[in-house]
Amino acid sequence: MTKLSVNINKIATLRNARGGNVPDLLKVATDIQKFGGQGITIHPRPDERHIRYQDARDLKAIVYTEYNIEGNPQHNFIDLVLECKPDQVTLVPDAIGAITSSAGWDTIKNQAYLTEVIQEFQRNGIRTSIFVDPVLEIIEGAKKTGTDRIELYTEAFAHQYSLGNEKGIDSYTEAAKLANELNLGINAGHDLSLDNIEFFKQNIPGLLEVSIGHALISEALYLGLDNVINMYLRKLK
Repeated sequence: MTKLSVNINKIATLRNARGGNVPDLLKVATDIQKFGGQGITIHPRPDERHIRYQDARDLKAIVYTEYNIEGNPQHNFIDLVLECKPDQVTLVPDAIGAITSSAGWDTIKNQAYLTEVIQEFQRNGIRTSIFVDPVLEIIEGAKKTGTDRIELYTEAFAHQYSLGNEKGIDSYTEAAKLANELNLGINAGHDLSLDNIEFFKQNIPGLLEVSIGHALISEALYLGLDNVINMYLRKLK
């Protein structure tokens, strides 16, 4: 079964819109795990516009499933991850001020930099994953960095699937096959939803984990958080 890690950035966005502590991020993370979620993902950004660095520290005490911190490995982010020591760190090449992630790493151009960062995290017992597009040369480049896993950036698939083009999965399937051959673990995320997750899972051999936030929280507004989490879990079996 593919694990479901729930990204709670949107909960922090809602909290920050009014100040105070409603909704309570820590309670939501606890409830997600109680409802069956198998991990908690956060993506703190330098301006802390949703997840704050202190949230990352506070969550460490209450996440008992898998704790995944995503972000661009700049100095403050590296220091935060080394302080919190999550189960996994996912490296994402976000531009400063980006609304959301928009591309994976060029693992060829950035090989030396990624290798250095990954080695630091691995020395501290933190599993590493690199956010990548489904390009075979990029997957091969990821292997050379020494990363434990890749996270497939799935926006292109989700867009094509919404248009009725199931062939949009093909590059992801080929990327996954190569990752399996290279002994790289496979995660995935971005724009995955109840509409497309089952098809994606069925076509990605060796899919270990998906990280879903925006769609899941949006769906929960209508269907309820407990219900939505279990709907995903059934589709990921």
